Amino acid sequence: MSEDRAVLECVVNLSEGRSATVLAALADAVGPDCLDVHSCVHHHRSVWTLVGESAPRALTQAAVEHLDVSTHAGAHPRIGVVDVVPFVALDGSTEGDALAARDRYARWAADELGLPCFLYGPERTLPEIRRGAFTTLVPDTGPPTAHPTAGAVAVGARPVLVAYNLWLVDSDLDLARAVAREIRGPGVRALGLAVGDEVQVSMNLVDPLQVGPAQVFDAVAERARIARAELVGLVPDAVLAATPPSRWSELDLSADVTIAARLRQRAERRGRGPGS
Repeated sequence: MSEDRAVLECVVNLSEGRSATVLAALADAVGPDCLDVHSCVHHHRSVWTLVGESAPRALTQAAVEHLDVSTHAGAHPRIGVVDVVPFVALDGSTEGDALAARDRYARWAADELGLPCFLYGPERTLPEIRRGAFTTLVPDTGPPTAHPTAGAVAVGARPVLVAYNLWLVDSDLDLARAVAREIRGPGVRALGLAVGDEVQVSMNLVDPLQVGPAQVFDAVAERARIARAELVGLVPDAVLAATPPSRWSELDLSADVTIAARLRQRAERRGRGPGS
């Protein structure tokens, strides 16, 4: 892939988490610019942590070729096969770089693939798009109606966040929803979801240095019994550093799940070159 203009993370959420064959084909499309993939058969969703602007476009094109949102069923809400594409500024880049990459991607997806794109960031939040897409909101780029098989895309520019799930011992959806309502706040977006035969409190920690995995784990534990924690994707180094190492295992954290660690691994792989 060509070198991208700024060091950006892009965390693409795809509506596919079950077919190993399809996931392998998608992985082939992005190559070495993929830092992490987290898939869930119950959510029928995969979260791809990518670097730069080329890999998100390659993954989007492959997803549109392989996936069909009209036949999709899963626990997580979605508006398309390429459901969410947020660009995140890493060290050495700025919020302006992330916004520019967002806008370039939205124009490309509309022009090349005919995908309607809804923008989020300074203008609005992702939850606002989920509530209003094609009803109170019209696409910012692309056609005014959903693509027949690919749906639409929410394209964003945002700070680093942590996606985090806590599975409950008791399979009580009303309890999970009540807990989600109680812990929801400026730094935490939370949903109570039925996932197979279990339930979970599914969260985005949008200010993880103020409210991180340890804080939400303890808040949920005050209200319900927790079966296990699940990190979705990667965390910033600073979040791991702010968490006592004695709790890492309980919280599904480790030294290997930071963005910086995966960037180092990527640099090592690229340094070894072809044929390594």
